[in-house]
Amino acid sequence: MQALLVLGTRPQIIKSAPLINEAEKYRDVWLGVVHTGQHYDYDMSRVFFNELGLPDPLVNLDVGSGTHAEQTGAMLVGLEKAFLDLKPDVVMVPGER
Repeated sequence: MQALLVLGTRPQIIKSAPLINEAEKYRDVWLGVVHTGQHYDYDMSRVFFNELGLPDPLVNLDVGSGTHAEQTGAMLVGLEKAFLDLKPDVVMVPGER
């Protein structure tokens, strides 16, 4: 199974760490991380990948700052390209609640 996990903010990175680590135990599961780039500075993103021992994101959309509409539009364009290129069986997006 090929799965993509879409992350973009610090809480999503932290709460997804156990899932990422668990997926690495299964030979028949490939889990790639797509980072939206919403939290893009070291202290809000990279530090958590490093401290939690997570692999680098497969794709970084680098949406950066902007209005909600600008960020959402950039994410939709980038995610569509990633999904078409990688053809995952499943896409997971952790929520806030």
